[in-house]
Amino acid sequence: MATETIERSTLAEVAGLAANVIGEVGKAFLGGTEPVELILTAMIARGHVLLEGVPGVAKTTLVKAFAAALGCSFRRIQFTPDLLPSDITGTYVLDGRQGTFVLREGPVFAQVILGDEINRAPAKTQSALLEAMQERQVTIEGQTRVLEPPFVVLATQNPIEHEGTYPLPEAQVDRFLAKLKMGYPSQDAEKEMLRRYSGLHDPAAETRQVLAPATILRVQQLADAVHISEELLDYVLGLVQFTRSHRRVALGASPRASLQLVNAAKARALLGGRDFVLPDDVKYLAPYVLAHRVMMSPDAELEGLGTESIVKEALDRVPYRPPVVRPA
Repeated sequence: MATETIERSTLAEVAGLAANVIGEVGKAFLGGTEPVELILTAMIARGHVLLEGVPGVAKTTLVKAFAAALGCSFRRIQFTPDLLPSDITGTYVLDGRQGTFVLREGPVFAQVILGDEINRAPAKTQSALLEAMQERQVTIEGQTRVLEPPFVVLATQNPIEHEGTYPLPEAQVDRFLAKLKMGYPSQDAEKEMLRRYSGLHDPAAETRQVLAPATILRVQQLADAVHISEELLDYVLGLVQFTRSHRRVALGASPRASLQLVNAAKARALLGGRDFVLPDDVKYLAPYVLAHRVMMSPDAELEGLGTESIVKEALDRVPYRPPVVRPA
């Protein structure tokens, strides 16, 4: 076990903050705690999340409640086929009073961005988010503007509708730390929704702020100090290498995936009140971080073999080798 680098009181405080966020968002979003935990983990790891689910499963409610609980500025971008890159980043317009061009900021200038139905816009428009997601900045007509931290993109897409949609480019997909598939709620949760929100148009409107952006930045820095052993780094590399060498895979997980899996595992450990990563952290997060980055070969796609099965196979076949404890 690693020597502690973060005080116990601080670890307990962070775990309490995470519980407060999950509890507050859970008042508006009744789909369980797992989606909230994953999004919070991704934000602490400085990553973005792609939410995939059929219409009406409260993806937008989840994102709005999450932003409100964290006290972050929030903007929603409705992706459509006629959306232009400048509609996202903004553009310079002539100010008639001053006789100069001034920047009219687009919706990307917020801390939490909801990219609603991101696959309804063509690749040209989707590419407007590439620089923002990777470098936390936007370049408009040669002028670079830094985005206010913490900055996170939470995008949604419908997996069953193909009319008027465009597949996400691989470069775009790879910039999402995690992909979360959201299904229908349980019968009890849906009944509670009917009881609680009948007639209420926006459940997220009553979400209280329980955190501040400055606190999130402090927790992100703490996550950097979480210890991960050499053996776990080798385990992460083994999982990623497995996806690259599998005979049914055309494109395996990228080096960015390796790094983001490590960062996410450190964030999950911290939110759980630990200053060291466990193998279970990596195993839990691997399907969310790796599966959407794997591209199957054409024959595997024809057979209906999914990328999740490749990650599951990797978890089953790649061993974690704990450090050898030598007798004193």
